[in-house]
Amino acid sequence: MGAMPKNRFYSGPVSDHFDGTRFHNPGQGRVDRRFADLLKWQFSGERARWPAAVPVTPAVPAPRVDGLRATMVGHATVLIQVAGLNVLTDPVFSPRMSPVGFAGPKRVSEPGIRFDDLPPIDVVLLSHDHYDHCDIATLSRLMKRDRPRVVTALGNDVLLQRAVPGIDVVAGDWGDSFPLDRRRRSNGAGGATVDLVPAQHWSRRRISDTRMRLWCGFVLRAGGSTVYFVGDSGFGDGAIFRKVRAGFGAPDLALIPIGAYAPRWFMQPQHMDPEEAAAVFADLGAAQAVAIHWGTVQLTDEPFGEPPARLREALDARGIAPERFRTLSPGESLDAA
Repeated sequence: MGAMPKNRFYSGPVSDHFDGTRFHNPGQGRVDRRFADLLKWQFSGERARWPAAVPVTPAVPAPRVDGLRATMVGHATVLIQVAGLNVLTDPVFSPRMSPVGFAGPKRVSEPGIRFDDLPPIDVVLLSHDHYDHCDIATLSRLMKRDRPRVVTALGNDVLLQRAVPGIDVVAGDWGDSFPLDRRRRSNGAGGATVDLVPAQHWSRRRISDTRMRLWCGFVLRAGGSTVYFVGDSGFGDGAIFRKVRAGFGAPDLALIPIGAYAPRWFMQPQHMDPEEAAAVFADLGAAQAVAIHWGTVQLTDEPFGEPPARLREALDARGIAPERFRTLSPGESLDAA
């Protein structure tokens, strides 16, 4: 037998989601798929044809917002402006969501905010290491321009420190909390915090580092508002989302993924579908939500316009007004009450 692989990114005590080498999802079985399953999916020939390009009217955000506003950039990248704090989730501004710039999934819509039109970014919430969420080129540009504090899960800090020298990053486990007010007191965001919460997903940049870095969602609290960024997650039994409501109350705004779900036999453990997203919204009791993880880059088989159409049907079936769970196009904003 060969030697056990060594985790080069994190060393810590065994827990209910870490076996000493790799992270996992408690009670959910294996979420990442085997290579044979990947080949079966890729050769199934069921992928829908997406448009080559979708027109976008980029927004030019205000420098600061006293209330709570979310502006869709694309995929899982959202600008959250709350109580004078500017927060960017899983920032990806590159043309491709891939380890290389000349191949791999290419975005069909330009970012809803041009990079140079971004307001000063104070905080980046980085949910996990997959290329459609963790873009080193974008993080490098942000570090040089604004030097934001990056908050992420265990092991991702080492990945980022090796790739972006001098990056300001902190990493924590599920249940950890970080203050965000060290540079924002002058703008009224004193007391802002972000908590790391579980997501049902996995991690990998290379074959050799599968699940050696943790994944997470975030609960951001600032100025009396609560924002829940689900990150990238399957639904599972729904317990992790009900626990967020139990622990933090119903959020004022939730960012919930609705896309990259087909085929279900392959994607179900790692990506929720629109019906499950509607269930998450209902369980959270959120005042409002923005749909993420759809319509920017084709990662899976479903047609381009299917996720928002199925979401509308799922909300209607639950008696939820569609304006409470919005599918914003890149450049569109939502001001949360």
